[in-house]
Amino acid sequence: MRAETRLDGKVCLITGATGGIGLETAKALGRMGATVVLVGRDPGRTQAAVEAVKQAVAGAQVDTLRADLSSMQSVRALAADFRSRYSRLDVLLNNAGLIIDRRQTTVDGFEATFATNHLAPFLLTHLLLDLLEASGPSRVVNVSSDAHRVGKVDFDDLQSERSYDGFRVYATSKLANILFTRALAKRLAGTAVTTNAVHPGVVRTGFGHNTQGFFRWIVKLGAPFMLSAEGGARTSIYLSSSPEVEGVSGQYFIRRRQRKPSAAAQDDVSAERLWLESARLTGVTP
Repeated sequence: MRAETRLDGKVCLITGATGGIGLETAKALGRMGATVVLVGRDPGRTQAAVEAVKQAVAGAQVDTLRADLSSMQSVRALAADFRSRYSRLDVLLNNAGLIIDRRQTTVDGFEATFATNHLAPFLLTHLLLDLLEASGPSRVVNVSSDAHRVGKVDFDDLQSERSYDGFRVYATSKLANILFTRALAKRLAGTAVTTNAVHPGVVRTGFGHNTQGFFRWIVKLGAPFMLSAEGGARTSIYLSSSPEVEGVSGQYFIRRRQRKPSAAAQDDVSAERLWLESARLTGVTP
């Protein structure tokens, strides 16, 4: 019988943790003994998530931080708040994501999906990287999607100003997650930090219900056939905790197995170009 994985003394930071797979992952890591820090935007939902973890896990060590991940200033404040409370970080789970019908811009002037789904995890990871390195072996897990296969990074229109389709822009942001993972893994080679991307599956959560178009109908009609949040969280939990993937980095996982992403997601030239452009946009030193 395999011994239960324990994460006693470990600190795990989870974005998008107020519901769905983020919340289920928090419960699972809490059961393993980790301190879980839940990031949410809405105070009420964030506190409800804390209570849900405490109800599911006796003696859970759970904390919260507030952030609006569409704002780079808020991402910077999140990193500073975390550092003021914790001297270590063992798992960073970049889980938050959104899909919206109509193009919206953030306070920074960025297209909202690109900012929230890609630039926020890019910046947050950078700002906490020294803590991850000092706490190693540690892990960065980026929640992507198999929707990335229909995405295309257009470096002449990263902000989708020329044309906007909600699902296409979402798919491109998920492609960016994998390209970021690959570029980060190269930079982390030789350190005690690994990074991997995950497709959680098509999950029955609140995701997509804020849309009004075709994708909303897909979500509604497909709900009976989708994974539960618990099912969708399994691979995120696995990559965050399993000894089986210790030392594995730069890979893409589906159902706890390594899978090949699209050819575009394996393009290291694009990964490097996206890294440099993301660094410029977020004010990170390349």
